[in-house]
Amino acid sequence: MPAKSKAQQKAAGAALSAKRGETKPSELVGASKDMYDSMDEDELEEMAGTTRKGKPSKKDS
Repeated sequence: MPAKSKAQQKAAGAALSAKRGETKPSELVGASKDMYDSMDEDELEEMAGTTRKGKPSKKDS
């Protein structure tokens, strides 16, 4: 599932970094921590790899 906003993409990138062992999971907060706990590496990679062009800064509710 592709990211709907730049903020969502950034959170997925942070969670992916922790999944890969590049950063500590204890450093994650908010959405990135939830994504780390609930998504696997492939899902995070797909979300983090979404192009940013044309995406809003934050997702509308």
